Amino acid sequence: MPQPKNIAIVGAGMAAIACARTLVQAGHRVSLFEKSHTIGGRMSTRNSPFGTFDHGAQYFTVRDPRFALALQTAPGVCRPWSVTMVQVLDHLGRVAAAGLPAREPHLVPAPGMRSLAAHWAEPLGASVHLETCVTQIEADSLHKGRWQLRTQGPQDSAGVHAGFDAVLLAVPHPQAAALLRTLPAAAAGRAALLKALEPVRVAPCWTLMLAFPQAVQPGLTTLGPQWNAARSTHHRIAWLTRESSKPGRGIVERWTVQASAEWSQEHLNDDASRVEGKLLKAFSEVTGIRAQPAHVQAHRWLYAKTTAPLGRSHLWEARSGIGLCGDWCLGHRVENAFVSGLELALAVA
Repeated sequence: MPQPKNIAIVGAGMAAIACARTLVQAGHRVSLFEKSHTIGGRMSTRNSPFGTFDHGAQYFTVRDPRFALALQTAPGVCRPWSVTMVQVLDHLGRVAAAGLPAREPHLVPAPGMRSLAAHWAEPLGASVHLETCVTQIEADSLHKGRWQLRTQGPQDSAGVHAGFDAVLLAVPHPQAAALLRTLPAAAAGRAALLKALEPVRVAPCWTLMLAFPQAVQPGLTTLGPQWNAARSTHHRIAWLTRESSKPGRGIVERWTVQASAEWSQEHLNDDASRVEGKLLKAFSEVTGIRAQPAHVQAHRWLYAKTTAPLGRSHLWEARSGIGLCGDWCLGHRVENAFVSGLELALAVA
């Protein structure tokens, strides 16, 4: 039986959690380092006084039997979202294709998208280090052949975590590349790993969150269109969702609006307030909702939808003990992240 390894995972999104839980089940010791204050990555849930927003991934589907099997370990966490999609055409809000039934079940964790990752992360306990940004990977100063991580925490506190047999990067590929460059130049596979990342492309996305509590009154529960989700050809908007239509989300009328990749790239460095104004105008054009929202908030995802994936589930350099995983390896779906993390863990274990 292989000796248990001490493994560091950078990131705490779906790929990282899938990788960690698989390694722990195989008997290894795992430590996760996440720069954010919470886990989930783009399976994220934003709180507001009016309810939550799934401002990253909107839902997921299941095609891989391993993902289906894993979901059985989280009974009651995920629910089917009975939604009929529409295709909205141009700035006039015309519906080109109405009442399109989902081709496969659309699932959403409750009460928010991050709930699934949070459920699977519970057994990891104190091995998850939040608000801990890994800044450098270097040779362990005390144990030959092992790695140590330099980190930055709250209030700029610095730390060193040592004794790792392997370091697995479950972060967006530009962040993974930046950490790979901190490796010693002679590290086995360093150049090859960096070279493998060069063709990968991931587009940004500006996301707008809106709440209309005035819609909750006798005889009125929603504003605007009868549909709850739409793909849009509007030059600013790619996707709209009525958050309150999802199971376990509360009744206050809330919308998540995701800008197109082209528009997001063009306005990548705009102030959030400017983005809010432009996307709110586009939202009104597409939905016909002219009411003033009580809550308006924009969030910028630098790395959202994969446009050119790696083309394989993961990267693993066994000689040096460095690995990479993420949805960007296979695509941009939640299941892509799960499969990537799972298969990297199987290669390591």
